[in-house]
Amino acid sequence: MTPDVTLVSNQRCFGGWQRVYEHRSAVLGCTMRFGVYLPPQAATQACPVLYWLSGLTCTEQNFITKAGSQMYAARYGLIVIAPDTSPRGCNLPGEEDSWDLGTGAGFYVNATQSPWASHYRMYDYVVSELPALVATHFPIAAGRQGILGHSMGGHGALVIGLRNPDQFRSISAFAPIVAPTQVPWGRKAFAAYLGDQEADWLAYDACHLVRHTTERRPLLVDQGDKDGFLGQQLRPELLEQACSEVGYPLTLRLQMGYDHSYYFIASFLGDHMAHHAAMLGMS
Repeated sequence: MTPDVTLVSNQRCFGGWQRVYEHRSAVLGCTMRFGVYLPPQAATQACPVLYWLSGLTCTEQNFITKAGSQMYAARYGLIVIAPDTSPRGCNLPGEEDSWDLGTGAGFYVNATQSPWASHYRMYDYVVSELPALVATHFPIAAGRQGILGHSMGGHGALVIGLRNPDQFRSISAFAPIVAPTQVPWGRKAFAAYLGDQEADWLAYDACHLVRHTTERRPLLVDQGDKDGFLGQQLRPELLEQACSEVGYPLTLRLQMGYDHSYYFIASFLGDHMAHHAAMLGMS
């Protein structure tokens, strides 16, 4: 491994390796960490890669320790990349003032407003810098990438997947913020990161994007009906309506009794991994 990527931890898991690396990000101007699961198949062949985007307050650790993804990744031969959710240690004014803005709350956008614009460019990090780094250091099967995420990360997965259909062949989400321009979490973050011109926000709104894309990557979305954020912040019915209006392929499953936690994610992650494996040619 070249000096620009440093191994932080390395554990054997389901015949493969769960690792964490850190590197200096030129896009974000700080040191970032990301998780990598290398399935057993990666020892002898190039494998498709699946990017997981986590939600508010999370780091790369939440997914790799709680979701149980390694078993499915080993079964299907998928490399799984789990980046952090935002820049850290940038010492920007206000970055530690609230849990839903700043540290742990990058919202997968490219900020245009001071003081955020100099560091908070998670969209470019996930779309460009991190995939280039991954392709350099790991046995990636070219042209076979998928993306999924949870909550804020579900928003990020939908937006990034919809805006980059040639790069991401499969898309899914758990309890995503589907219409951030219309809900409190998104409006707070977008006003801070992107400014007061709400037309600029639409580039990061999945409901807007499905209405304006000619590509049709099928979406799989799971949502718990006991999720405390369902009615005010998540609003999956808005995505269902938008997809219905333009005939965009959406499978939206309302799961009875489930909340917003990783217990919910772990319960249905196998279905999502199978969805991605099929779309990436590994089922």
